[in-house]
Amino acid sequence: MKCVYFGGEIITMERELYAPAVLTENGVITAVGQKEDLLRAAGQKAFAIDLCGSALLPGFIDTHSHITALASTMRLVSLEGAKDFHEIASRMKRHIAEKQISPGEWVAGFGYDQNSLKEKTHPDKGLLDSVSLNHPILIAHASGHMGAANTPALQALGISADSPDPEGGRIGREPGSRDPNGFLEEAAFLSVSAKIPQPCLSDQCRQVAEAQEIYLQNGVTTIQDGLTKQAEYALLQAAAQSGLLKADVVCYADLKNCPGLGECVSRQYDNRLRMGGYKIFLDGSPQGHTAYMTQPYAESRDGYRGYPVYTDEEVCALTETAYREGAQLLAHCNGDAAAQQWINAVARAEKRFPGRGLRPVMIHAQLVRPDQLREMAALSMIASFFAAHIYEWGDVHLQNFGRERGGRISPAGSAHRAGTVYTFHQDTPVLPPDMLTTMWCAVNRVTREGVQLDETEKISVLDAVKGVTVNAAYQYFEESRKGSIAPGKNADFVLLDHNPLRMDPQKLREARVLATIKDGVCVYERSGAGLSLPRANE
Repeated sequence: MKCVYFGGEIITMERELYAPAVLTENGVITAVGQKEDLLRAAGQKAFAIDLCGSALLPGFIDTHSHITALASTMRLVSLEGAKDFHEIASRMKRHIAEKQISPGEWVAGFGYDQNSLKEKTHPDKGLLDSVSLNHPILIAHASGHMGAANTPALQALGISADSPDPEGGRIGREPGSRDPNGFLEEAAFLSVSAKIPQPCLSDQCRQVAEAQEIYLQNGVTTIQDGLTKQAEYALLQAAAQSGLLKADVVCYADLKNCPGLGECVSRQYDNRLRMGGYKIFLDGSPQGHTAYMTQPYAESRDGYRGYPVYTDEEVCALTETAYREGAQLLAHCNGDAAAQQWINAVARAEKRFPGRGLRPVMIHAQLVRPDQLREMAALSMIASFFAAHIYEWGDVHLQNFGRERGGRISPAGSAHRAGTVYTFHQDTPVLPPDMLTTMWCAVNRVTREGVQLDETEKISVLDAVKGVTVNAAYQYFEESRKGSIAPGKNADFVLLDHNPLRMDPQKLREARVLATIKDGVCVYERSGAGLSLPRANE
């Protein structure tokens, strides 16, 4: 199938930024040039696709998220936007009643944020016990790093007064007692959330397909599963073998708990699925006060700086495992102390295993410092920023870290000046995979309350687009086939109703995805778009 795209603004992300027309054949870009020349070269049977003035860009590339976690939320109670404890309880009770959930069956919710609740604290077992004592209940914070359980859930999970805090986590306790209060943080939450019974495989595959549609609606053509364990990998393999994957999916195995999955690492896709490397956690969440910092939190009276997941030596050992195997490693680091652990570990691994070219990635990098970004550039380390923190939690970060540190979160400007390759992500399901809003955040740096954060960390719209196209392709070692519109690359495109490079930067997030094209086939079209785009089997 041959297609010629013309009649709009085609943004190539190459040296020649704009092109009049693009020719594709069987999912690959074969030529970029003048409309008449390409139509003549394509022949009479080619699809002639008039873009009607819209903008065609390379497909957006997700550099860190969790598609299997998003899939699991398809069956959860959404707590996003809940204003207080009463609303959380009401949503949970309504879900139990509407779904007619039998006593003894698990009930799970996702997406509350204590910073947005009237109570300004986390729910506990008392609140969830008021919802039901006949169902085990577990709810997750929007970050996915913490949550709360009711009494039946704590009993089912074996958490009691005798349970010690796990390494890198904390079990909340009743005042003056060791009795658990239901709150679970970091490793204490992550370890138990995986124990909730799952639906059958066919239902889980259907949920993966539903989750994938959310990415496609946002113009994303390459998706990540950012902490893959045996069960998640088996699920994605089943979805891939069933032909359910329309986008490419790259997995990163849990190095600490599933090192054997490293045997599956490959640069080649199998039914749109591949294992890209490993992932580790080095600290927690800055808005949850668990990011590991070199200096205390702003309001701390006891010098509290958060805490690490591992010792320095343990981080070095994990990093060297990945280097020894020649596998790319992604490390979750929010605080600058965690960032330094990772930088030091990579520097040591580079000396022991020189010339591997593994492009290690610092995930989130919220509070990484300019001097650290220069160290990262020297190590060819990539910074993948969760830039939507600027808007979503910027006001909280100002409270937690003060004007200087809090105002500098997601420092894409410093990364650009240091020569550090940077990318952007949303850590879905923490936030939807909305690349346009993410770019708006990186360009404007304004919080939800309208506070302007450090303007020296702003970047241009073009540089923001690079963070989800060419730079993102580089992160995946796929720069030869993705990230720009050039001959020989995949025909992966996103079609927007406005050219982001010509928009008022303050209105960037108002642009809309009209269609998503993967390997030359339209996999999403916005209702009412009225475009004649190539479909499967045409």
